[in-house]
Amino acid sequence: MKPVLSKVLFVCGLGLTLPALADTWLIRDARVFDGEQMHAKRSVLVKGDKIVDADFRGRAPAGARIVEGAGRTLMPGLIDAHVHAYRYLDLPLMFGVTTQIDMFTGVATMQQISEKMRNNDNRAQSDVYSAGTLVTAPGGHGTEYGMAIPTLTRPEDAQAFVDARIAEGSYFIKIVMEGGSPGHPMKTLDLPTVKAVIAAAHARGKLAVVHISNLESASAALDAGADGLAHLFNGARLSDQELAAFVKLAQQKRAFIGPTMSVLESIAGLREDDVLGDAGLAGLLNKEQTAPLKVTYGKQANAALMAAPRQVVAALSQARVPLLAGTDAGNSGTQYGVSLLHELNSLVQAGLTPPQALAAATSAPARAFKLADRGRIAKGYKANLLLVQGDAGRDIGALHNIVEVWKDGDAVSPLRKAQQESVAAELAPRTKPPMALPADGRISQFSADKLASPFGLGWGPSVDKFMGGQSSVELKVQDADADGQRPLAVSAKVAPGFAYPWAGLAFMPGAQPMQPADLRGAKVLRFRVKGDGRRYNVAVMSTGVSIPVNQSFQASEQWQEVVLPFDGFKGIDFGAVTMIAFNAGPELGEYSFQIADVRLLNE
Repeated sequence: MKPVLSKVLFVCGLGLTLPALADTWLIRDARVFDGEQMHAKRSVLVKGDKIVDADFRGRAPAGARIVEGAGRTLMPGLIDAHVHAYRYLDLPLMFGVTTQIDMFTGVATMQQISEKMRNNDNRAQSDVYSAGTLVTAPGGHGTEYGMAIPTLTRPEDAQAFVDARIAEGSYFIKIVMEGGSPGHPMKTLDLPTVKAVIAAAHARGKLAVVHISNLESASAALDAGADGLAHLFNGARLSDQELAAFVKLAQQKRAFIGPTMSVLESIAGLREDDVLGDAGLAGLLNKEQTAPLKVTYGKQANAALMAAPRQVVAALSQARVPLLAGTDAGNSGTQYGVSLLHELNSLVQAGLTPPQALAAATSAPARAFKLADRGRIAKGYKANLLLVQGDAGRDIGALHNIVEVWKDGDAVSPLRKAQQESVAAELAPRTKPPMALPADGRISQFSADKLASPFGLGWGPSVDKFMGGQSSVELKVQDADADGQRPLAVSAKVAPGFAYPWAGLAFMPGAQPMQPADLRGAKVLRFRVKGDGRRYNVAVMSTGVSIPVNQSFQASEQWQEVVLPFDGFKGIDFGAVTMIAFNAGPELGEYSFQIADVRLLNE
């Protein structure tokens, strides 16, 4: 399952800085789920970033902040056991997710987060325990995202490969067994290499978690000694014999399973309408954060594909095989934090009781990944807590009604309020008129010494290098033509290195890079172009859009005028445009075109 690509890859959400106060909190007379079982009425005392009494009795300490728990459920901060944590690290806190288990992210991102955690300076975002770079074959799953990663081909190299990941800071080892589908086959590690990697991880005291996508690979990974499986698999119900054999194998190997129902539902074309339709939850997601929830991998809804995962989850639960709640957030159909609330609902629908589902998002992942300081409400544990209105032991939907979240003992409500206000401001009706455009609409003012424009940051190269690509471009202003315009020659080399490589020319309409500008005063983009006869793309981005929306044009040998209506860029908010680019790619090779007289016109 691939992470959604963004204009800013592997950039951590900064959030707001919370003061590290040594506060004392008493959450009084709440229903308490301690990670294992539900208690009808308890009080929990927190001092600083630790729980000091999980069953406090008596008078509240002097100066303690009192939070009434009557009619509410207190539980450990939630743990999402399967994400790809490359952005929005503060967002999970909004929904009570205080820890994420990352299955593949950039090494630099992993190291930055780990350093903040070591310094106890990570209060304003979720904690992340990461596999860093996954273990895959050349051309295998994980290599398609544009960043160069090491790959493995031989069992003999497994120990050195694992040692290199540990040296980078990997908390555990993630292994890929993914052959793709009949229509889209993928290269994958062979079974001897998988076994060697598992043994190498165990030799260093590290967990080995294996990505699988069908019953055959799941069984093979368990036989090979995997500590856990990342994912179950879509499809029709298993036979009784298949189901019994798989469950027995998981029991015998004492493995944990992370079904990732959320992303399996996305593959089945099913949206997370339970969270999308909740105004309180939606009010914490801006346009860009909401967008992935509206797009599923499956183009058509096919609920029948969920028959196997629901059947297997119910059987594993009945057999007491540890189930971990994980979303695969970072993928289409999911979003950090909020999707875990959906995941828990899906697990309940598959047959778990609400307390079992809560354990799958608290004590079970903490135990599986050996996180000794979280996932429970007990003395000495981290004060990562979630308080919701209602009885979450009877109704898992109570998790939608968040009263308060604590991360390292600090209340998250200031962050939640700031996020709500930011989202509300973004969604508020526009009262200001769009920005004034030049009378003639021309936004290209090319001269020998400057690629100018009448507003915004202006023009510059557009290349895929910040996404790990190797494409390049050269821009050179030409002599004035018969109309007095100075065309700009764009010579691009689109090279391998990123999954969707590009190179070209970009116009930034805002005063800062990727700052939005209100271009609603225009209806069409018009420009003149000539070139090598190849096809190119005009790519437009706006606030709330993670992937550019394109319209194509051809650069013929003679000058021609191209007119592209704005309504052809489906999904773009022209009241908040961040970039207009003229790009070559993704087909590899050398490109050459000239462009002149670029205008934004209201006709």
